[in-house]
Amino acid sequence: MKFNHVLALNPYYKDSTSVVGLFPPTGIEYIATSMKGLVGKITLMDLRHEKEFQDLNNLNEFITKEIDLVCISITWNFNFKEICELICKLPDDIPVVVGGYKATEEVEHLFNRCPTIDVIVRGEGDETIKEIVRGVPYKDILGISYRENGKIVHNNNRPLVDVNSISFPDRGLRKNNYHLVVHGIKLTNLTFDTILTTRGCPYQCKFCTFSLNPLGQKRTYAERSLESVIEELKTISADVVLFSDDNFFTNPKRSERLCDLIIENNIKKIFTVQTRIEIAKHPVLLKKAEKAGFKLFLIGIESPHDRILEQLQKGFTQQKIREAFKELNKYNFYLHGYFIYGNIGETEEEMVYIADFAKDLKLDTINFQKLRMEKYSLLKEVIAKTPGYYYDNNGGPVYSDQFSLKDLKRIRNKIKSSFYNFQQIRHIVSKVWRIGLITKVDLIMFVLFLPLLLFRVLKREVLKRVRSKEPGFVVKLIRFYQTS
Repeated sequence: MKFNHVLALNPYYKDSTSVVGLFPPTGIEYIATSMKGLVGKITLMDLRHEKEFQDLNNLNEFITKEIDLVCISITWNFNFKEICELICKLPDDIPVVVGGYKATEEVEHLFNRCPTIDVIVRGEGDETIKEIVRGVPYKDILGISYRENGKIVHNNNRPLVDVNSISFPDRGLRKNNYHLVVHGIKLTNLTFDTILTTRGCPYQCKFCTFSLNPLGQKRTYAERSLESVIEELKTISADVVLFSDDNFFTNPKRSERLCDLIIENNIKKIFTVQTRIEIAKHPVLLKKAEKAGFKLFLIGIESPHDRILEQLQKGFTQQKIREAFKELNKYNFYLHGYFIYGNIGETEEEMVYIADFAKDLKLDTINFQKLRMEKYSLLKEVIAKTPGYYYDNNGGPVYSDQFSLKDLKRIRNKIKSSFYNFQQIRHIVSKVWRIGLITKVDLIMFVLFLPLLLFRVLKREVLKRVRSKEPGFVVKLIRFYQTS
């Protein structure tokens, strides 16, 4: 074997929100599993749960003594600068291979910034990493960029592989379980995991680039065999499992059969899925999903306004949304809605209406994000034809002459405070208790830790405003406390 001991590293020592470590770093777990049998030993390290190795001296000492190849997954924009600094300080005599969504977007920058990087895997790396650890010459490996004689060489892209040829993650490589930890407080004893049963999406929503990899390749919708899915589910010990498919119910007949198999195999989990409103047209499937343990639906709604829904090419109207939720509310599902605000031509009144519309739909919780521009987004054409709208060439939120990023932040706070009032919080607690998302022990833990949690939230807000020297932060703090 070319490599005796490989380190598969998730370099994010904290998450981008106050919720830390809820789900495992599945991307690097796929890579680690792909190397099994091709290297002597694999150490999977998630820095969020390895406080000893958050100290770079300890990490480098371990690498120097034990490791002869480091594989790092860079997935998110969050903490990108800090991760680059970490990579720069790794031992320069140990080969470093980097991959992941963000790494693929930033190939040139990473090579210029981090002299310790030897290879960057572009796009999906499950097959590529096998060839690297086998010792295949770099010039013959598709989908990589590498250093050679002081220059950067970019090989051709690797074609997307059959999803059924990809091994699911070996969870035996993990060192820890994953819990809901908010501001340092574990709020439940439930453990969390993810599973991917399909790749790709057949829909063409104009704002969405999730179905594209950072090379601009669109993976056509492809399904794993249901036998493989059940086999993987049997290896999962976690209580809550997120199906991270773009839309779990794309093929209703397949989804219905999977629900049947879950029931037949007596798999007892709380399942979470991402879906579209079209699922409401299939009452038989919804009943089976409820029986199989599907409790939390994450639904992309995006906007209450027909004009904007058409602009985003969602394929449905406000009336269709209302009809769908009238049906969905007949079942014991926790319904979470995704919205986008700051759309082209959207007024402040239309943005703030998200909160009222969500309550009309009887959504339990909502998430709302500014309209964003990604590298291959089809919205670039729309913005180019619309005077007064702007975006950063490296991606990020869209803003305009009428609504600056500061204005959009203010509007976000109005939506948040309008939706998440005392009555809604009370409804959320009642709903999660009624449908079995929390146990009596969880509820007791939450009540006991609530004062400490609020204190930590307030402390963070105070420090943030003091550091930014924001005028009138005391008044804003009082308002924040009231809405919290």
